[in-house]
Amino acid sequence: MLRSLRIAALGMTAQQLNVDTIANNLANVNTTGYKKNAVEFQDLLYENINLGAAESDSKTAQPLGLQVGLGNRPVSTYRSFSQGALAETGNPLDLCINGNGFMQILRADGSVAYTRDGTLRINSEGYIVTSSGLKLYPEIVMPEGVSGINIGQNGVISVSYEDEREPEEIGQIELVSFINPAGLKAIGGNLYTDTDSSGEANFGYPGEEGYGTIIQGYLEKSNVDIVQEMINLIVAQRAYEINSKAIKTSDELLAIANQIKR
Repeated sequence: MLRSLRIAALGMTAQQLNVDTIANNLANVNTTGYKKNAVEFQDLLYENINLGAAESDSKTAQPLGLQVGLGNRPVSTYRSFSQGALAETGNPLDLCINGNGFMQILRADGSVAYTRDGTLRINSEGYIVTSSGLKLYPEIVMPEGVSGINIGQNGVISVSYEDEREPEEIGQIELVSFINPAGLKAIGGNLYTDTDSSGEANFGYPGEEGYGTIIQGYLEKSNVDIVQEMINLIVAQRAYEINSKAIKTSDELLAIANQIKR
């Protein structure tokens, strides 16, 4: 009975983490470039009461053994980097990566992070920055007197001027890719950093082999499927309730055992 109490308690803890993860997905359903998470579980060690296959006095071998499981545990959260839907904004500095790749963002401490959020703006010094004020990397400075901005699918940024000068190319957006993007570490603010699991960053330009293209005036929406997340939430709730029922049943069985009179 005590074994079942521990197993059910582990099951409730695991489902609580599952609900937390689903809740975070639902909370970020409108977050630009957000990628959904899912908890992955494994069963724990088994108690081998009888391994089977041992010959008995009748010279026969048991076809099956006797094992009792000891519960489960969450081992990882898998982040799906499937493409989100594209939403038109009409803003020339809103960019979407249609395909594989991440944009590079220069953090305040000088390190580089990566993002799929193409919500870009121009700060007071003319730098192209994120909505949080972090600079796009490599740094691109917007000159004065600009009347129009054009960003090609290859990431080349060209500007036109109010005095009708010839359009000028001022830079190109560089993308990075990872052999295992699911291994990236989310640090908040729609940013990721590389880890040993993700592998090192590979550099390239939009449109090259293995990299997506840039679409100007669009943003990539979250890839969270609300209907599927609601189904997952119901399943997690039912699993939590069943595990709590197992604890209650085990407690009742212990009470019955304690009431046995000799």
